[in-house]
Order: sequence, then structure tokens, then C-alpha cells
Amino acid sequence: MKRIILILSFAFFCAFSYSQQKYAFVDTEYILENIPDYAAAQDKLDAYSIEWQKEIEAKFKEVDSLYKKFQTESVLLPEDIKKKREDGIIAKEKEAKALQKQRFGKDGDLYKKRQELVKPIQDKVYNAVEEIATEGGYGIIFDKSGSLTMLYASSKLDKSDDVLDKLGYKPGTVNDKSKDKKNKDKDKE
Repeated sequence: MKRIILILSFAFFCAFSYSQQKYAFVDTEYILENIPDYAAAQDKLDAYSIEWQKEIEAKFKEVDSLYKKFQTESVLLPEDIKKKREDGIIAKEKEAKALQKQRFGKDGDLYKKRQELVKPIQDKVYNAVEEIATEGGYGIIFDKSGSLTMLYASSKLDKSDDVLDKLGYKPGTVNDKSKDKKNKDKDKE
């Protein structure tokens, strides 16, 4: 009988202590908005994207121009020259599409630049979150900026500012959007 009571007591204690696990959440979007290096990386990515898009548009504009010129002159051209021009236009179009894929396709130049510029910052944020979880004894820290849906989240559990502090950044120093977002989140509670 004592054994059963002892086993039940131990099981109850384990279940109770397990249910006392600490949880918290962070908003990585908010955190990244408050890191100047991230804003600079985004600006660089935007600049690359705009530059590459202009380059691609110029290629397609050239193809369009060649095609229009070909249409106006095709009536007067012999068949062999028509075929050469058509082949030339098709080759230019393939070249433009290949450049577009190289720049913006899966594993393209933009993806590689994003990995080069943004991934180290994301890794620092992840490491800071991991340290906070370990130091604070948190079993789980949710990211509310992703696809996770939260019906209720107490602002006392938000560790986003702690992550920024751990990284050495002050909230609201990069732009005012993050302040507005943070205040809206607090107003919802």
C-alpha cells in the first residue's frame, strides 16, 4: 500500500512539475526591424533586385524591339534571312529568360545574396533566443510573426526586447513602424 501511494505521489509530482513548464514568445519580425544591420542588408538586397530587374527589362525590351523590326521588314526579306533573324530573336529571348532565372530563380543570385547578407543576422537572433530560453528556463519560445496563430499572448511573456538587448540593440532605434506595431500588440491585450 505504501508503495502504491509512493508511486502515485511520484507520478503526480512529475506530472505537476512537467505542467509548470515556462513558455514565452518572440516576434522575429519586430526584432529584425530593430536591428540596423538587417535594415542595411534589406536595402542592399532591394538595390541588387532593382539593378537586376532593370538589366532583365532591358534584355526583354531589346527582344521586343528586334521582333517589331522583324515584323515590319519580314515582307521584304528572303526566307533564309527571315529564318536567321527569327533564330536570333529566339536566342535573345532565351538569353533574357536565362538571366531572369539566374538572378531571381530558385538558388539564384538574389537567394545567394540573401543568404550572404541576412542569414548571419538571423543566426545571431536564433542564438540569442536560445540563450534566453536556456537562462530563463523556458521550455518553448514561440515566434508569433510566422504562421503561428495565437489567440492570446500576455505582453509579460514577450521576450523580443530581451533578444534585442542580448544582441546589443535598442528597440525603436531603426524606424517607428516597430514601435507602432508593438503598441498595437499591447493594445489588443
